[in-house]
Amino acid sequence: MAASKQLQGLELIDCAKANAEQGLATAAAQSGYGQNTSLFSQELKAACQDIGVEISELSDLITPQHEMKQGRGIDIAPETPGNL
Repeated sequence: MAASKQLQGLELIDCAKANAEQGLATAAAQSGYGQNTSLFSQELKAACQDIGVEISELSDLITPQHEMKQGRGIDIAPETPGNL
């Protein structure tokens, strides 16, 4: 559900991170910025800077831990069944 007002600060970061995989347009809309992706990006970068995190684009919020939770990641397995 899209926010009824433009999110700011930690709420904006949380919402952007939750929607980062769906892309910039979706994350902006869900955060209350509608189609104004440039303002969304500007506000997101400012919010991240306020907490000491530097990002250059929305995809920077997708962490390896998030990818692992989504079922993507690396497989760790022996080369052969006998080499456990």
